[in-house]
Amino acid sequence: MTKTRIVLGLMMCVWGACLAKAGNEIESSGKRVAAHNPDIAYMGRIHWNENGEGAFNYPGTTAILRFKGTGIGMETTPGSGKFVVEMDDSAPKTVVFSPTDSLLVLADNLNDTVHNVRITYAIEGFEFNPRFRAFHINGDLLPSAPKPELKIEFIGNSITCGYGIEDDNPNNGFSYDTENHTMTYAHKAARALNADVNIVARSGIGIYRNYGGPKEGDAKTMPLEYDYTQLYDYDNKWDHSQFHPDVICINLGTNDTSEDNYDIALYEKHYRDFLAHLRTLHPDAKIVLLTGAMLQGQALADVKTVLDRLASEDDMIYRFDMSPQTGELGYGADWHPSARQAEKMADELIPYLRNMIQ
Repeated sequence: MTKTRIVLGLMMCVWGACLAKAGNEIESSGKRVAAHNPDIAYMGRIHWNENGEGAFNYPGTTAILRFKGTGIGMETTPGSGKFVVEMDDSAPKTVVFSPTDSLLVLADNLNDTVHNVRITYAIEGFEFNPRFRAFHINGDLLPSAPKPELKIEFIGNSITCGYGIEDDNPNNGFSYDTENHTMTYAHKAARALNADVNIVARSGIGIYRNYGGPKEGDAKTMPLEYDYTQLYDYDNKWDHSQFHPDVICINLGTNDTSEDNYDIALYEKHYRDFLAHLRTLHPDAKIVLLTGAMLQGQALADVKTVLDRLASEDDMIYRFDMSPQTGELGYGADWHPSARQAEKMADELIPYLRNMIQ
């Protein structure tokens, strides 16, 4: 039997009856299904090790399961952080793996029928080493439905990650408690378009310069990180043949121009080089260069000028500007987009992408 202790203040069940109060233990008596089981579908970049565990750390990495039974639990590395769980047609719920939790019950006391589960990593996990290890099912695993044919990749920064999106005080700093990728424009757009989605995003990252970095640029920017399965892990190159996106959306430039300490010519050079690399990897992809919603003033004008010029050099490169935030819809932590602003961004982008892919 595998046991886990319930941590004070953490709700251990998502649907159905809660199993115990703080200080008690619960046992998982369901069937243990290894994470690499072929009947489980995944979205996002995952490195499968020799033990059959799937290591990942980008937000938006997703497991999709179907089972017939009355309950399901998830096994991962302790302290993996926050996941958003969707069960059938119920509203999404959040579960958090604390440093002492490696197995959590996601749903219990369900009707003994077929259930569809979608589990999405909600935060940036490069500090937490999350892994899909196994699922514990009170019932039987069924083959997942085929993944959507449309493939979209979002490359971005904190806006794409969902930094501070659950906060409503712009004077608050970063917290994993208020980060939630599933509330972002990227997640909402991918779901609305029924896409198999790949997220490559990190708060503070840029094309040539990260937030607050030197004017001449930084080393560990997106063009470097893009070729690896996990952020800041250079042991495992990403096999780009695993995911050839039909559409690539890039939202980078906010950090490159941060603190008004940037060289727009260097930004353009590195962006052009990155686009050439993407075109080599994904020759048939439509690439959309985005702005929004944190860029303002001269920085926004400079970035728009560069992106317009880059788009003019390739018939398969497109341009779209989401509305800059004005405060009317509130702010998240550190003046990042609020949940309402993210909703607006999605509402603007979705019809543009839908029209483009038809």
